[in-house]
Amino acid sequence: MKTKFLTLLFVLGLFICMLDTTIMNVSLPAISHAFHVGLDNMSWALNVYLILFAALTIPLTRLAEVFGIQKGFLLGVILFGIGSVVSAAAPALNILLVGRAIQSIGAAIVFPLAMTLAIGLVNDDHRTGMIGILGITQGIAAALGPTIGGIVTQFFGWRWIFLINVPLVIVMLILGMTYLTLKNEVQHKQRLDFWGALLSIIFLSSLSIGLIQGRVWGWHNWLTITCFGLSSMSLILFLIVEQRSVNPMVPLQLFKNRAFSISAVIIVLSNLFLVATTVILPTYFTSIAGFDALHASLLVAPISLAIFIFSPISGFARAIIQPKWLLTMGFLIMTCGYLWLANGALVNQTQTILSELMVGMGYGLIAGPILVIAAGSLHGKLLTASQSVTSVLRQVGAMLAVAIFITSLYGNLAISQKQSQSYAESSVNKLAIPSEQKTAMIGKITHKLHGDHLVQTDTTALPRVLSDSIQDIEAHTVVSLRSSFEKLYAVSVPFLLMCAVLSLFLKEKQPR
Repeated sequence: MKTKFLTLLFVLGLFICMLDTTIMNVSLPAISHAFHVGLDNMSWALNVYLILFAALTIPLTRLAEVFGIQKGFLLGVILFGIGSVVSAAAPALNILLVGRAIQSIGAAIVFPLAMTLAIGLVNDDHRTGMIGILGITQGIAAALGPTIGGIVTQFFGWRWIFLINVPLVIVMLILGMTYLTLKNEVQHKQRLDFWGALLSIIFLSSLSIGLIQGRVWGWHNWLTITCFGLSSMSLILFLIVEQRSVNPMVPLQLFKNRAFSISAVIIVLSNLFLVATTVILPTYFTSIAGFDALHASLLVAPISLAIFIFSPISGFARAIIQPKWLLTMGFLIMTCGYLWLANGALVNQTQTILSELMVGMGYGLIAGPILVIAAGSLHGKLLTASQSVTSVLRQVGAMLAVAIFITSLYGNLAISQKQSQSYAESSVNKLAIPSEQKTAMIGKITHKLHGDHLVQTDTTALPRVLSDSIQDIEAHTVVSLRSSFEKLYAVSVPFLLMCAVLSLFLKEKQPR
């Protein structure tokens, strides 16, 4: 019974940490309106969580090993709860950012320690099943974020996307105080790798900021170049320090394990292509298709449903199918989903849902076995370190998705807006109406093209010629803007196929 309650505790810890990486996606416009700030500034509420989560996970995990990982886990839960309350009560953006920062520090402690403690609950014979449960939880939570965020925002208001964490945190604290052995916990007295910790923080934070802010600053801007230069230098120094350290922050021998190294790449890329749908599609549904937050969030839900169904299936299938074939199949199914999204699925809601089911199905087949393969035959410090590294890799995948897909989307949209503007001006100038009316129409069209939502014009009271012309312009604009999204998925297809090929080189090591 104790093992079951502790498993629930650690699963809840993973769930809330991953949920809050994506729960704000659909809610950003509502929060932006409440604080009277632009979406570019509001995006930092997402970014600060990803950046600190990625940068602090490894050093805070090692620090917790010194003072006790069970105490560290509960401290992380408390910090996450405090951050959630501060975020929910925030009267302005700066306070919200503080709350999100506290949340992410808590998540950076809770996430890897939950993985380590949960795996430690079972013997080697049941370890595979436990890792599978933990991996499935992570994928489902990240995919559910936009759906839960949209539903909660629609019915209760955006502040409740943070307040829903509070009862979960209270349950976790009760379970932790009841079942964790806090008094007699073993502490690993060891010398901390200070320089390794500092360099890992500099590397991951500068890389994160460069990836996320590169679109805003410009990829050739000195700030962006400085971030990438600093991340490169700190990575080189980090590798040198870790090679010589008696107690390294990240044991580099992890990456001598072929299964772990290939799994690490697959974790990054699979999360990149998952987040590329859960972040980008809500933007299309709200800004181009004109759906409200609730409708948009429900349209993203099929991804979560498919992950929920197929992650356990792939976990059980490992017993009869080689994991490399499951992973390859997963990437191929994701490829089919992306191909459909690139070729007309966004025109029809039914096709959109079916294509999303394919993306979720593919990711589910990958998520089920990948963490099991990554852990392989690892034990002790290597196992603990592997959980910290894989949690960081998930965040790196999410940040890469935001950087690559959002940047490409804005570039595509800018081109589509220019083309639509030219088409509109040409169409309006052909109309037999006074020049003043032409100027006014072009002005309204320009305003709509650069607004947050592409709202259709009510043409019922207009003359037939004007009505037909406006409807033609708006239809052309929707097609042009939709193609901006479709191009992203079309370009991704070769890379997904490369992931499928990479999976074939994976050989799983069974635990000894």
